[in-house]
Amino acid sequence: MGRENRLKIINQISSLRNSTVLSYVTGDRKNISTRIAPDAIKVIYQHLEKISPKEKIDLFIYTRGGDVLTPWRLINLIREYTDHFSVLVPFRAYSAGTLICLGANEIVMGKMGELGPIDPTVANAFNPQNPNNPTAKIPISVEDVSSYLNLAQEKFNLKSEENLITVFSHLANKVHPLALGNVHRNYLLIRSTAKKLLSLHPLGEDEVVVENIINYLTEKLYAHNYMISRQEANKIKLPVKYPNSKLEDLIWRLYEEYERDLELQRPFQPLEYTDEQNQFKVSGGYIESKKALDSFTFIGKINQDKMMEEPEVNIIQQKWIPLIR
Repeated sequence: MGRENRLKIINQISSLRNSTVLSYVTGDRKNISTRIAPDAIKVIYQHLEKISPKEKIDLFIYTRGGDVLTPWRLINLIREYTDHFSVLVPFRAYSAGTLICLGANEIVMGKMGELGPIDPTVANAFNPQNPNNPTAKIPISVEDVSSYLNLAQEKFNLKSEENLITVFSHLANKVHPLALGNVHRNYLLIRSTAKKLLSLHPLGEDEVVVENIINYLTEKLYAHNYMISRQEANKIKLPVKYPNSKLEDLIWRLYEEYERDLELQRPFQPLEYTDEQNQFKVSGGYIESKKALDSFTFIGKINQDKMMEEPEVNIIQQKWIPLIR
């Protein structure tokens, strides 16, 4: 009944807004969370080709974030099919999800709608080694590096050239200089991407507003998990629209259908899904429209041995799989 119920709601939203509705849901279920990533672009293209969009496209989105380059490509793709692009935010649209919202003509946010900061965390081969896992690297927050330097200058008043050289040298001794260079590149990248996204609609014509939005979302929230309500998003002059009571109810009900179908509130326990060969297949996200449905699917196998305290879980594949085309 999941697909049938969702289609009814999608059709109601489409009729109410005279739009084409496309859903992009990356689940945050414990143990099988998914993220915004480039592999969704081709899938969304296939949906857009199939559904023959009307003049308006509404992207229904739920996500904790992901790759910061994907939003720019995704928005440019959607704008090949429409001049009026809106995002429907029933609940979470964090990080890369917020970047997607920056490229929309309007951001329709329900009472529970939340955006988030767009300050990225970066990782490459030169990042510090994780002391608890020698094979892993510690991600570096772009804003943490800036805050360290600001701390030295603003709180401890270390502003002379000699002091600043000492402060930076200490940092470079702890973090590889090439990792710090990567941090700066990502700082420039996120600001450039946000500016380009905002330039896709009339809001981008006001340079002061654009700069204030970018500064607010990258530097002034101080925590990557900060939750931006629709009132706060409105105050920084994002193109936020409040849905009427009927639309509010519809977009929340649609979110609850996805939450129920993807079991977002239940941690994933592989043993509950295994077949006779100890294999499992489970959905972690959806891209859905009237005529098609794709599932981001985890395919794995459990190895059980009497000598093991816990069964070994191996993910064999994780990819978008068409369920309805």
